[in-house]
Amino acid sequence: MSRSALLSMDVQLNHIAHVPDGYLPDAVRALETARTAEVTVIHVALRLRPGHLDVHPADKIFGALPFHLFTADDPGAAIHPDLAPRGDEIVVHKNRVSAFAGNDLRQILTAQGIDHLVLAGIATSGVVLSTALEAADLDYRVTVLSDACADRDPDLHTTLLTQVLDRRCEVMTTSGWADTLTTSVRRTAGPQGRSA
Repeated sequence: MSRSALLSMDVQLNHIAHVPDGYLPDAVRALETARTAEVTVIHVALRLRPGHLDVHPADKIFGALPFHLFTADDPGAAIHPDLAPRGDEIVVHKNRVSAFAGNDLRQILTAQGIDHLVLAGIATSGVVLSTALEAADLDYRVTVLSDACADRDPDLHTTLLTQVLDRRCEVMTTSGWADTLTTSVRRTAGPQGRSA
């Protein structure tokens, strides 16, 4: 039986400061939708070693970052409190753009029998795009929540969703995803509303 996980990615204070103001409520709604439906939630966050020893100077994205950013001691690297992990929700740290980089995410997904990834996070042109394409190549079913992703460039966000990601993934709103979860529960319920 197919199992899903919501990946809430890079919703760290340093990133949220650069996206449109209306993003946070949508991201919170995606998390609450997953929690209510008992979908596995995995939080993915960028974390680099002190002094960025794990970053090559030629890396165009990470090589230019000041050495204090996105380390364990950087307050801005914290996940936004409204989107923070609860209870035993899994947290995975990455050291490149894709959620799969430098960690055991794939091993966790395999161990949990997860074959469908639902993606939310910042930025659409960064972690969302990289993770979606890698996940599709790894034969995961991928859904991108359009309103639970954001980018500092709203036009690029729209272009990626409608002209790139929708060719490899399913793109839908959080409300649309919630409707599919409700429909799925109804299908598995017996005549008295109990699971069949």
